[in-house]
Amino acid sequence: MTLISKQWKKITLVLAVLCIFILFDNHRASKEALAADLGSSEEIIEKQYHQVLQEWKSIVKDSGDYQKAISPSSFKNINKKKLKSPIESANYQEETVVFSYNSTVVFEVDIPDDALYNIGFDYYGYSDELASPELSIKVNDQFLFYESRRIVAPLNWKDKKSTFEMNSYGNELIPEQEHVKEWCYTLAEDPSNLQSDPLRFYLKKGKNKISLTNTKGAMLLGKVYIQSPVKLESYKAYKEKYQQESIETVNLTVEAEHPYEKNTSSIRPISVKSTDVYPFKNNALLLNALQSGEKSGESVTWKVDVKKSGKYAISLVMLQNEKSGAPVFRTVKLDGKVPFQEVKHYKIDSTHKWSNTTLTDATGEPFYFYLQEGEHQLTLAADSSPVEPIIQQLKTMMEEINELSLDIKKLTGSSTDGNRDWKITEYLPNIKNQLNEWMNSLDLIKENLQKIYNQERGQSVEEVNLKLIMDKLTKLKKDPDKLPTRLTDLSEGSNSAAQLLGDIQTTLQAQPLLLDRLYIHGDIKLPRPTKGLAKKIKSGFQEFYYSFTNNTYATTTVGEDTLDVWVNRNQQYVELMQNMADSTFTKETGIKVKFSVMPNEQKIILANAGNQQPDIALGVSVGTPYELAIRGAAADLSQFPDFKKYIQQFSPGAFMPMMIDNKVYALPETQDFYVLFYRKDILGKLNIAIPDTWEEVLESLPELQRYGMNFFVPLSGTSANKAFMFTAPFIYQHGGDLYADDGMSTDIDSEQAVEGMKLMTDLYTIYSLPLQVPNFYNSFRYGSIPIGISNFETYVKLAAAAPEIAGSWDIALYPGVKQKDGSVSRWTPGSAQSAMMFEKSEKKQQSWELLKWWMSTKTQADFATNLQTIYGAEYMWNSANLNAFKNAPISNDHKNVILEQWNYLMEVPKTPGAYMIEREISNVWNKTVFNGATLRAAIDDSTIIVDREIRRKMEEFGYMKEGKAVKPYLLPKLETVKQWVDPDDE
Repeated sequence: MTLISKQWKKITLVLAVLCIFILFDNHRASKEALAADLGSSEEIIEKQYHQVLQEWKSIVKDSGDYQKAISPSSFKNINKKKLKSPIESANYQEETVVFSYNSTVVFEVDIPDDALYNIGFDYYGYSDELASPELSIKVNDQFLFYESRRIVAPLNWKDKKSTFEMNSYGNELIPEQEHVKEWCYTLAEDPSNLQSDPLRFYLKKGKNKISLTNTKGAMLLGKVYIQSPVKLESYKAYKEKYQQESIETVNLTVEAEHPYEKNTSSIRPISVKSTDVYPFKNNALLLNALQSGEKSGESVTWKVDVKKSGKYAISLVMLQNEKSGAPVFRTVKLDGKVPFQEVKHYKIDSTHKWSNTTLTDATGEPFYFYLQEGEHQLTLAADSSPVEPIIQQLKTMMEEINELSLDIKKLTGSSTDGNRDWKITEYLPNIKNQLNEWMNSLDLIKENLQKIYNQERGQSVEEVNLKLIMDKLTKLKKDPDKLPTRLTDLSEGSNSAAQLLGDIQTTLQAQPLLLDRLYIHGDIKLPRPTKGLAKKIKSGFQEFYYSFTNNTYATTTVGEDTLDVWVNRNQQYVELMQNMADSTFTKETGIKVKFSVMPNEQKIILANAGNQQPDIALGVSVGTPYELAIRGAAADLSQFPDFKKYIQQFSPGAFMPMMIDNKVYALPETQDFYVLFYRKDILGKLNIAIPDTWEEVLESLPELQRYGMNFFVPLSGTSANKAFMFTAPFIYQHGGDLYADDGMSTDIDSEQAVEGMKLMTDLYTIYSLPLQVPNFYNSFRYGSIPIGISNFETYVKLAAAAPEIAGSWDIALYPGVKQKDGSVSRWTPGSAQSAMMFEKSEKKQQSWELLKWWMSTKTQADFATNLQTIYGAEYMWNSANLNAFKNAPISNDHKNVILEQWNYLMEVPKTPGAYMIEREISNVWNKTVFNGATLRAAIDDSTIIVDREIRRKMEEFGYMKEGKAVKPYLLPKLETVKQWVDPDDE
């Protein structure tokens, strides 16, 4: 027996050693396979242009004097019958091709030498969309760098009217914008406009195949050009060329707020209340200055009529105080061309007051530009390219910090015990060296930034933030083993090193410059840019006096013949609404309207209590009409005869929180949407399919997490309180409900609701979704979370403020639950804003007419378009009017996804105890995910609490007495509204 035991021990020991060896070998093999599959994060997509350019410059040079024009008739894949004649092509000099979405043109070009070349093209944009058309460029069927996936063909804009109209308060209105319909020429540029020169493409000697694919918008495509990069001459050479010309002694004044054209509609005139700016009135807002572009690449052009040929200096009457302690940069062009090298990236220092800034050389001597007699165009383009190398360094460092943070999380898990000691340097021995390298890099970055800025007055925000980052890294370096518990200093949270690096990149790219006038002048003394102290004191007293009489959009008493409308939005929106109502609604109906800015939504309740309520309130939360209606303060809109016919243009599910006893107390005004956002570039490289159901989401998670990535659910972006819009989809999609049929108790303990909440908690307890994602937008941009569910706010940010990934992301339907019949249940809420009428209003019929006008298809479509053309692409309007949204200025593909998702819109109905259900579902999630509680037990506990609160509130509002129902509470049903809006039910 003893011998057998000894032999068994030997066998066990041998087997154990063998198992360890096999496990070690498999681990090593899996690591090698992972490294082979993954490589670096940059290998998932093409390298960026600045990286590729450095590699190319070590082996080839710019091409010499070369230019080749390829006519559309030479495109290989275009049927000659599809070419448009010059007459059909807006009088282009030859035939063109219609270059619409997803179409591709292909041609071959015989290149004389291996070298770097620019690619340009003629185009005519004819789309009504606000965004400029875009295309991608492949060379020999390959994207040579990431930026070649998105080349913008910028469209020019101009004011519809040359003079500013005035509203009823005597204030000038920002003019509507329109496309300039003209043939344009552009060289392929970096879409972020950070590169100092047009993009270079490495073409090899011999035949090269070039493919252009339209990725956005519609245009006519003319000739395509392959040409050598242009080399600008110096001012010294330029000056010698015109040394015989005389310097004129005149001063041509151009009002900056009246440009000839600009390459974005968001460049707009503004009102500056200062006697230093011309024109100026104390008792009115005049559009007297121009915000001349903040994003790199934005340009504005003025026309200058020169009476006599000669040399002229250029001076700007400007204010640059938004970037205190930091300059901005402008590229100066005359008649579309940069005249010499020194004005390609001209530095404009910050100022604390309005000043005359003459374009000068390093010694302070004015640049003199030669202008022939006649009309000329002067262009100023915002330019961030001087700081581009610093931005790239900061971006690389931020990626390295996020990578280190991810490595630490892999070792410690997503939830780190603050009382546990880690020897993180044993697992990651290079941490100290990495921290040192980052600190050395930051020192160098700070030195380079100071050289670029070269501004003595004040310290820039960027320099302050760089110092904060260095301080954080210094503290972390002292004890790297504390990193697991100090990730908030490194990479997590709003004040982490990674977040500060992102903030610096944003501020570096901003190039704000406010202009009052431009002077094109000779060697003369310019007018003073500021007024004297006496005039300013006088103006101050006048302005103080007018402040007592100028009500504008404040909430004040209106006349008996005027509708009083309070709007829970800022003045930009209200001003546009007032202008539209004056020019259309009042003119057509004779009903006067006064729109006022609502200072606080809570003021509605107080105003109603004090009998000072308006007739209509717009932009209020969807829950507010219910709270007022159940207290008798909101008017029932379903009383109007044409109500059922009118609401056919809205999503039936949007009315759920606005109903009591089958009466409707508001109209949905704007509508949110939750859809699936995903990075096409990253998921394509990983061969991960876009999930359609939650089952497919779960299947994709191991592959995502294998590469250190994850999936985002809105629950991760909230605090302890989880709103209905984040929790209800799980319950609705599984066929559950929040309330019992009679509304007197909750139904969250039903089998369907429990199943939904099980998925909601399993995502975190079993499938390791991140518990906290402070900013999905940033995580999505940087690729750490390349897929997730989010809403309209994220869509606006990505469309307007993430140019570096434009064309690389898309949206799909909200993942749902597959049903027995094969369909997918995707029900989700869509809370936004509503429009309501007050019961105490004595002008209910007139108010109903205004509500119908405001929410009509035409008004909503016009409002959405005007918002974006006047204020910029980021001012998107998500109208709840489905027909109006179909005309919204966003891509058709995205509109189709959003409209289809809205077929599954199911807003959570309101009941007197709804808030307690919302709170207790949050408690169930928190107890299960954080405390490890059993899901069913947590739900049972919450059901008791909710039912008790519902009974209490039902008694308060007269639906129950002593625990028994005394009158029915009609819970809003989707089927009820669907019957109303069904034309066959009339």
